[in-house]
Amino acid sequence: MALTGCSWLLLSAALLNARAEISIAPEPAQPAEGDNVTLAVQGLAGEVLAYSWYAGPTLSITYLVASYIVSTGDETPGPAHTGREAVRADGSLDIHGVLPGHSGTYILQTLNRQLQTEVGYGHLQVYEILAQPTVQANNTELVERRDTLRLACSSPSPAEVRWFFNGEALPIALRLGLSPDGRVLSRHGVRREEAGTYQCEVWNPVSVSRSEPIKLTVYFGPERVAILQDSTARTGCTIKVDFNSSLTLWCVSRSCPEPEYVWALNGRALKNGQDHLNISGMSAAQEGTYTCITKNPKTLLSGSASVVVKLTAAAVTMMIVPVPAKPSEGQDVTLTVQGYPRDLLVYAWYRGPASEPNRLLSQLPSGNWIAGPAHTGREVGFANCSLLVQKLNLTDAGRYTLKTVTLQGKTDTLEVELQVALSLPRSLEDRRHLPGPDPGTG
Repeated sequence: MALTGCSWLLLSAALLNARAEISIAPEPAQPAEGDNVTLAVQGLAGEVLAYSWYAGPTLSITYLVASYIVSTGDETPGPAHTGREAVRADGSLDIHGVLPGHSGTYILQTLNRQLQTEVGYGHLQVYEILAQPTVQANNTELVERRDTLRLACSSPSPAEVRWFFNGEALPIALRLGLSPDGRVLSRHGVRREEAGTYQCEVWNPVSVSRSEPIKLTVYFGPERVAILQDSTARTGCTIKVDFNSSLTLWCVSRSCPEPEYVWALNGRALKNGQDHLNISGMSAAQEGTYTCITKNPKTLLSGSASVVVKLTAAAVTMMIVPVPAKPSEGQDVTLTVQGYPRDLLVYAWYRGPASEPNRLLSQLPSGNWIAGPAHTGREVGFANCSLLVQKLNLTDAGRYTLKTVTLQGKTDTLEVELQVALSLPRSLEDRRHLPGPDPGTG
């Protein structure tokens, strides 16, 4: 069947459309800088006379890399030739030691014997070997809920960025804000849970590099201040202690950094800057409210906790303790009364049995004391029932008796035996007065 003119035109167009298009593909597909790359050509049709390669978006002489004559093998470099390109006989383009600057669009133009041209397009992406990034912080020491955290990943490459927290991939969506380019982490009112080490990592299909860790400290507290005894919380409680026993109180809190400690007894500061307080030789004078005050030098916040320490019921039994325990002639001694009654009305000291002729002194309800018949002028009484005897002599040794009367009329009597040692100078003087050996003997 003969073809009409219209049919011939349609067939010719179909044949032209069926002809394979020129395709360009880099080998390797994801080259790193420094690799040797071939822009391989496929889909060439007919006998090609010449090839022209362009490194740019258009067929402009400015982008011409090289022209190649097939019959002679002659290659002519163009303005865009970098000295690394070479055209193969099959039309492919070799690039030796590619650089990131070689990335972009490449165009191949062919010329056949019919002086017809065809054009093929391809794209080359050269990935750089990434340098180590660095993390920069606005501050590495922050106060919880007050300061803003800002971390920036610095890298000369436009590569993708991901973050790591304490060596693990950081769940950004949980708390921290991320900039659109992924390079800045921020957090208003930073939390203690965000303290730790941070790293950023840059990556592309052929290279990955992670920064050195940067440590972030978040200061907080003190909070939940408590006083412990033997690992048991005692805050707000009353601790009963036996007379003359020991007790250690520990002050604990949640704080970063470790807080400064101040202990107080009944509102008066004690000379102790530690997290624990040792109470030894428990007596009535050590009863009261013990308070631990914690102060954070970074957050400038403080907290406190208190306990009440009291002697046990058995500890109210009075006891007389000479101080010093073994005084010498010429020294002063205090007959210290421990566990004296709190509701004391009056007391009296006696030299020997509790009878009027032996009375040394008495304390009246007014708080003043008066001398008794046995007072030598060297005895002094105190509000806590203690008795001071000054400039002891050997005749001061012996029994002393204390009698107390409470507001309820209860009377107690307590005795102590005082010993006075002979002083060394007196002993030597006595030796000088001892009679020597009989000259007529021996």
